[in-house]
Amino acid sequence: MGILSKILSKASNYLKSPADADYERAKLSEIAHFKNVENIHELPGIFHYWSNRYLMPVFVESGFSSIDQFFAKNLIGPAVAGGRFLSVGAGYCDTEIRVTKLLKQMGLKDFTLECLELNPHLLKRGRELAEAEGVSDHLLFTPTDLNHWRATATYAGVMANHSLHHVVQLESLFDNIKRSLEPGANFVASDMIGRNGHQRWPEALEIVSRFWQELPDSYRYNHQLKRHEPDYVNWDCSVEGFEGVRAQDILPLLLERFCFKYFFGFANVVSPFIDRGFGHNFDQESEWDRDFVDRLHAVDEAGFKTGSLKPTQMLAVMGTEPVAEPIYPRGLNPEFMVRSSESVG
Repeated sequence: MGILSKILSKASNYLKSPADADYERAKLSEIAHFKNVENIHELPGIFHYWSNRYLMPVFVESGFSSIDQFFAKNLIGPAVAGGRFLSVGAGYCDTEIRVTKLLKQMGLKDFTLECLELNPHLLKRGRELAEAEGVSDHLLFTPTDLNHWRATATYAGVMANHSLHHVVQLESLFDNIKRSLEPGANFVASDMIGRNGHQRWPEALEIVSRFWQELPDSYRYNHQLKRHEPDYVNWDCSVEGFEGVRAQDILPLLLERFCFKYFFGFANVVSPFIDRGFGHNFDQESEWDRDFVDRLHAVDEAGFKTGSLKPTQMLAVMGTEPVAEPIYPRGLNPEFMVRSSESVG
């Protein structure tokens, strides 16, 4: 399977047909990996310390206090009386169900949210959860491979919650989303935009490796891969399945096709320390642990301002027509946040 990452790392070599053998193996791996995952979005406590301290103030300043609110408030757009919305890569639809509830609270009555998802196991869970939450009348469940999806309807708003970095055929997906947007409708996304396979670029890897040497030995256990890492391993997690397979192409391709109304880029060197792999080694009640994460965040923010580092995650609201005053927290626009292909590494 190691060859898969090499094949998919260059756009010119991407899938020739739906029957491509490497693609089919990767798809089966992706489905199997998430079949029995109870909570796809579960994160360690130290992540929540970091996000509450540093992301939440930006959220509140931007007019929302949660990712669910971010989607709901920006999906509405011109469809205040109702409409048909779309979620691409909905997983088991937990976010979509919460967004549906918020849309109802915001006064929408006659609307549906169609959930596109490759994994039939997750979609089944989504149906069951929607029934239990009493919102199944507002949700449509459509099994589909986003790499081969073609829009056959128009939508009052489209959302993507951490699904784009699993897609190989980004160009086709983005073209179809753009064609499917009704006039004035928004494409709202929360996703990963760092290096493919969620690796660190060389300039970030150097910093991560330096901070790694400060960690107590017990903090170097990788809970995802079940291994101890004396030195930080810049692991390419796109080797199997589609995790981060074209993450670095997402932002440049969006800029080619959409006009940004809102963009917030965040996190780089801090991510390996607070995510699922190593974040569970940290104690959010520990002063040393919090100070360590604070210093990592400060390095990220300083790097973003100078351009020496680029964010690996984003929140974005996009449309098909430019707006007079797009909102960019910290004044950092998406064009500036793209890592140049001419950069080192």
